[in-house]
Amino acid sequence: MSTQHTYRVIVRGTFDGLSPESRERLLAEVEAHGLTAMQFTTEGSLAYDRTLKHFSYRLVVVSDAADGEEMAAALAEDRVETALAGLGHGHGSLKSTVTDMDTMKINRRR
Repeated sequence: MSTQHTYRVIVRGTFDGLSPESRERLLAEVEAHGLTAMQFTTEGSLAYDRTLKHFSYRLVVVSDAADGEEMAAALAEDRVETALAGLGHGHGSLKSTVTDMDTMKINRRR
């Protein structure tokens, strides 16, 4: 049995080919998707601004440690693509930054 690690993944991308309905829905919800509302969750937390150009998603991914950060990034990007497609929002290529929370060193104040 493989050891499971918890990863925090930030997926960044650019909106692309948004329909008028998507633009309207995103703009109506822009206040709820600012940087201050961002959290790392299993479902993911979407952030963007009124320009509707760039977005970021923060997710928690639990995956086999042997598969590494590359697999965590791939799983997160798949979740983001599925979520955006479900909402009807088009996007360009995605780029991920992964942090393995189980190997992260915490410097405590003395």
